[in-house]
Amino acid sequence: LIDEYFDTVVEINRRGTAVLLIEQNAEAALSIAHRGIMLVKGRVVSTGTSKELLGSEEVRHLYL
Repeated sequence: LIDEYFDTVVEINRRGTAVLLIEQNAEAALSIAHRGIMLVKGRVVSTGTSKELLGSEEVRHLYL
């Protein structure tokens, strides 16, 4: 079911609609995202492309 959800989000975006995805599974969300904003207690702690965030030691420590 989760895979189907992410496939649907990707398809909606592929058709030209921007998607704001709020997801606790950071690795799954970043695997389909163009950009990400990481929050801790409602405050922005990191932003960047999905590739930058997936490669960040800080993000890996906090979320992955």
